[in-house]
Amino acid sequence: MAKQEFTYDQILSDLQRKNYSPVYFLMGEEPYYIDVISDYIQKNVLDETEKEFDLTVLYGKDVADISIVINAAKRYPMMGTYQVLIVKEAQLIKDWDNLVHYLSNPLKSTILVFCYKYGTPDKRKKWFQEINKIATVYESVKLRDYEVGSWITKYCRSRNVQIEEKAVAMLSEFLGTDLNKLVNEVDKLILTKPSEAHSITPELIEKNIGISKDFNVFELQVALVNKDVLKANRIVRYFAENKKANPMVLTLSQLFKFFSDLMIYHYLSDKSQGAVASELRINPYFVKDYQKAAQSFGAWKTMNIISWIRETDARYKGIDNPSTDEGELLKELVFKILH
Repeated sequence: MAKQEFTYDQILSDLQRKNYSPVYFLMGEEPYYIDVISDYIQKNVLDETEKEFDLTVLYGKDVADISIVINAAKRYPMMGTYQVLIVKEAQLIKDWDNLVHYLSNPLKSTILVFCYKYGTPDKRKKWFQEINKIATVYESVKLRDYEVGSWITKYCRSRNVQIEEKAVAMLSEFLGTDLNKLVNEVDKLILTKPSEAHSITPELIEKNIGISKDFNVFELQVALVNKDVLKANRIVRYFAENKKANPMVLTLSQLFKFFSDLMIYHYLSDKSQGAVASELRINPYFVKDYQKAAQSFGAWKTMNIISWIRETDARYKGIDNPSTDEGELLKELVFKILH
């Protein structure tokens, strides 16, 4: 029978119901969920008096040998039912093999938490196979680009706040997949949102985060689709004057993704909203942008645009371009797309 895979929601639900595991092994490229789970255990399993005696936090860089962790895990609680032992930066520990002896008979009064960030151990190792049998093992994976928007919406819903679709797009494009950064910025927006406001708006983002609601990659994309020459050129000029806030690499990356997806859209047999959203892995709200873009740019033109974006990227990196600056390069690219 295959070992059950634990989800983040399931682990938190079990913790809230005080259904504890003797060992937690939290690993993966995305540190956010690892921190949330370990912080919950650290703050909530013991009361304040018990924490003084029965909470221990170790750091991988200070653990010369796994035996230090094992000896600490074998101690009995002094004040309550449990002792909590949290090992942060566990990825820095070198010698794991001896952990097998503790795993064969873990102390039920110890809650041992390993925080193994920015990767996973060799899952073929005997110690990991043993920990996988008896522990709550959770792998925290990085969000993919296309998952960011739905994650933001879900997070806002968990905080009982609505967010407008354009606001979601702005945050997705400018903050990327770093969940800690996303959470910090969304929490900032929630705190600064006027009490009478019902949702997070592009105007609120512009005021508190510094992302322009009118001059950003998303709006440039809309201007191109609508063949709005004046608006597109205004945005390009703004980008040229504010290079640090609007890096060329981000602009080209977003345009390349959009037109690559548009090429796929052209050849989809089923162009219904659900089918397009599933195939392109986008929020259904944005399907209308591809429907409109397909009317503005045929498949042949789209293929040429993709080629021009690649050429612009190469020239931006100095290939066959001794002097043209990025503002002029983007202006030239936009001209080709619109004409």
